[in-house]
Amino acid sequence: MSERQPLLIIAAGGTGGHMFPAQALAEVMLRRGWRVRLSTDARGARYVGGFPHSVEIEQVASATFARGGFLNKLMVPFHIAGGVIGASLRMLRDKPDAVVGFGGYPSIPALVAAWALRRPRMVHEQNGVLGRVNRIFARRVDLVACGTWPTSLPEGTQAEHVGNPVRAAVLERAGAAYIAPGDYPMSVLVIGGSQGARILSDVVPAAIAALPDAILRNVRVSHQARDEDMTRVARFYAEAGIDADVQPFFRDVPRRMSEAQLVISRAGASSLADISIIGRPAILIPYAAAAGDHQAANARGLAAAGGAIVIPESRLSEAGLSEQITAVLSDPRGASMMAQAALSCGMPDAPKHLADMVEDIANKGQSR
Repeated sequence: MSERQPLLIIAAGGTGGHMFPAQALAEVMLRRGWRVRLSTDARGARYVGGFPHSVEIEQVASATFARGGFLNKLMVPFHIAGGVIGASLRMLRDKPDAVVGFGGYPSIPALVAAWALRRPRMVHEQNGVLGRVNRIFARRVDLVACGTWPTSLPEGTQAEHVGNPVRAAVLERAGAAYIAPGDYPMSVLVIGGSQGARILSDVVPAAIAALPDAILRNVRVSHQARDEDMTRVARFYAEAGIDADVQPFFRDVPRRMSEAQLVISRAGASSLADISIIGRPAILIPYAAAAGDHQAANARGLAAAGGAIVIPESRLSEAGLSEQITAVLSDPRGASMMAQAALSCGMPDAPKHLADMVEDIANKGQSR
């Protein structure tokens, strides 16, 4: 009789910041012979196309106090309770060897069930400040894996710095040769989380249009904009005579980033991990409304290493941003040094390291 294949349940909320590192872990665990099941919500389902086909997808009802009206907020505890009951029944049947939460409300049912049934469990926190859900579970899991260090943690938490795991598509372009800016076509990649992308759509196009002619004539832009902003952003670039590809979501960010001379981005943990693994100069604009100002905390390491320029949202202006873009694209040597500095911050072994931690808690769980 064949040996039972170990089962990992990955629970992640529906944003790229949670889903991309979850995908990275799934890729490694599958290669190690594990079954992998992903538990996410309808928002997360937008990202499952990047997951390997052998990952089992389980969609749970979305429940968050952050969105919707009074009635929706009133129903949140009932949605969560229903999710916990369903997750508990499935765990009693399937007996997962490990459960890993990556944050977000959709990870609550699996983590509560794992805690109640004493299954080996851990959470991965991408940011320098614990998210709401991970803060709740920090002392109720075997281990907290930290993507950013230092991370603010509750007293008595068992934690380890692992870095933010990146997808195989990013690792394939790790340390890709950087072509310094010069008098030839140059690419600028503009990316921002779905929540915080609007200000980039408001400010970045005008900042690029204000670049000196000697730079502007060579610039090509890939700009990720929200659906409701896409038309006006594309029209602005077209009317300014700027070659721009504007889309709500780029499925080939690793390729575009590896070809870019400059990345303009929010300071989400996954974006910073991609930037540091590939090694590109960046201008970071931390999302001011991020819980606990965690994006500002995320950006500090890359900025301190010399790989990024950080502009607080409160000081963001078209003129100021244009000046900083000019500073990077007019200085080939400085831009190359920034690319190398960014690369020095990368942790390409993070997916393997995180997978080792999962197997470790699973093995300890068997011996309990």
